Amino acid sequence: MQDQPQQNRRDFLKLGALAGTATLGTLATGCFSGDRVVITTMTERDPLRTPAMKTVRIGFVGVGGMGTNHVNQLCKVPGAEIVAVCDVVPEHAKRAQDIVEKAGFKRPAAFDKGPEDYRRLCETVDCDVVYTATPWELHVPVCVAAMNAGKHAVTEVPAAYRIEDCWKLVELAEKHSRHCIMLENCCYDRVEMLFLNIIRKGLLGEVLHGECGYLHDLRGVKFSKDGEGLWRRAHATRRNGNLYPTHGIGPVANYMNINRGDQFDYLVSMSGPSRGLQLFQQDKLEKDDPRRAEQYVLGDVNLALIKTKLGKTIYLVHDTNLPRPYSRINLVQGTRGLMKDYPPEIHIEGRSPGHGWQKAEEYYAEFEHPLWRSDKVKQASGGHGGMDYLENYRLIQCLLKGEPTDMNVYDAAAWSCLCEATERSVAGRSKSVDIPDFTRGRWKSWQPLPIVEA
Repeated sequence: MQDQPQQNRRDFLKLGALAGTATLGTLATGCFSGDRVVITTMTERDPLRTPAMKTVRIGFVGVGGMGTNHVNQLCKVPGAEIVAVCDVVPEHAKRAQDIVEKAGFKRPAAFDKGPEDYRRLCETVDCDVVYTATPWELHVPVCVAAMNAGKHAVTEVPAAYRIEDCWKLVELAEKHSRHCIMLENCCYDRVEMLFLNIIRKGLLGEVLHGECGYLHDLRGVKFSKDGEGLWRRAHATRRNGNLYPTHGIGPVANYMNINRGDQFDYLVSMSGPSRGLQLFQQDKLEKDDPRRAEQYVLGDVNLALIKTKLGKTIYLVHDTNLPRPYSRINLVQGTRGLMKDYPPEIHIEGRSPGHGWQKAEEYYAEFEHPLWRSDKVKQASGGHGGMDYLENYRLIQCLLKGEPTDMNVYDAAAWSCLCEATERSVAGRSKSVDIPDFTRGRWKSWQPLPIVEA
């Protein structure tokens, strides 16, 4: 893929002539549909908002492990109703039907006639939103089918892992005026939301630097004979970079107002040797297991350094093939202090003793995010300690009220495109790779995420 022609095409989308079509307080945008330019508008303050709904009717594609988790959570969210489920495994679809029916809703329709039956769901089911929790390869096709059918699209992470596909999601969302949301649950974790609230209160001063990542021993998952083991390991045979950046980068992007006052500019990345999966093959698999013959190119540890348009810095790491405790690092440095996770600790000038740390729990009484103070979240069970419920709750509430969603298609694209950007950099001996501006300059006027109540 050649960078320059692609960027020229995107720059052309700015089209100065569009300015004449904008009304006061709005910014016009354009996207291609065949030989036409389709005009949409959105306010300078907010990205896309759509009319309020009385009920959010959902078609759910991919109801295996994570999909079943979402089905359980959505059945608890006021205003949400799952009306159709789809999976290549009929038993999974039936299980999801049973969960919905047991929760007191009408039994949803099932679509289980093969790997592309999601298209029939998108085209025939009377629903507002199509969720997907499928393998990574299907995230973009399902979202595209949903938006082309007039539905909002909601996808598990990453939304895409090719830059061209990130652009495709952005352009279709703009063309059809439909949301395309990535379910980044870590943005809703209790510690991350505490940190966001503290930053918004100004205690950290100006945020200058973040460190984040996804460090999780997934060897057992990758070699499982069901679930993600059926597809996730294959990516390690052909890709070398950060395959899963959004759990780490999402919260830090919110701290640093990415797409809302600042923007990713470029990155450099490098990967270390590939050893972990090979050792697992030899140590754990039977001698006649055909998986012992697989060859892997994914470096066990991938590092990236990101520079923003305002000159701020982010360290991002991916490490899923080696033995280690879980971590997302989640560190943010400001001019007045520092906060980090694993364990969660805070140092704020004038509040913390000397050069020492305070436990983050000391800050909850005063700075707990309002959403985590709510009874709904406190009572949520399962779903990674409540954050899965909260991400679904917030999305449904925004759709019901007709408000801009917390995260949007521009976040989905900016965070997900880091997959290919790191791969390009690694392949080019850590060359600098420009990160596309999917907002086409609108990040300069869009406002930071507010602190919202439940």
